[in-house]
Amino acid sequence: MQHTTTQDTLVGLFVAAGIAGLFFLSLQVSNLSSFTQHETYTLTASFENSGGLKVKSPVSAAGVKIGQVSSINFDSKTYQSVVTMSIDAQYNTLPDDTTASVFTAGLLGEQYVNLEPGGSDTYLKDKGKIDITQPAIILEKAIGQFLFKAAEEKSE
Repeated sequence: MQHTTTQDTLVGLFVAAGIAGLFFLSLQVSNLSSFTQHETYTLTASFENSGGLKVKSPVSAAGVKIGQVSSINFDSKTYQSVVTMSIDAQYNTLPDDTTASVFTAGLLGEQYVNLEPGGSDTYLKDKGKIDITQPAIILEKAIGQFLFKAAEEKSE
C-alpha cells in the first residue's frame, strides 16, 4: 500500500479537529467556556438549603442566563448558606423585591439559581442582598415526607 502526503495531512487534520471538538465540549460541560471577563455586579442571597448548588452554577431570569454563582458560604449565626452571585452588568435592572430560588435542570441536572423579578421601582445595586428566597427541594426529603404521610394515613 502506498500512502500519499495528502492523505496523511487530511487524516492529521481530521484527528486535530476531533481533539479540538472534544476540548470545546469539555469546556461547555464544565461551565468554563467563557474566558473573557464581562463587567459584573455582585448580589447575595441566603438559603435554608442550597442543595447541590456549586460555584459557577448558572444564575438565570426568565430562562436566560444572566450570571453565575461566585461563592457559597455557611453563616454560623443564621445557619444558612450564603450564595454570592456575579450578575452581568447589562442586567442591572432587577427590582429590589426580586425572589431567588434554587431549581434543578432536568431529572439528573445541575442546580441553578432562578431570579424572579418583583414589581418594585427601585433596583438592586452592587453588593445588594436578595431577601426573599426559596430553598432547594431535596428529592429524598420530599419522598420521605410522602412515604411518612402515606404510612400515617394507612394507620388511621
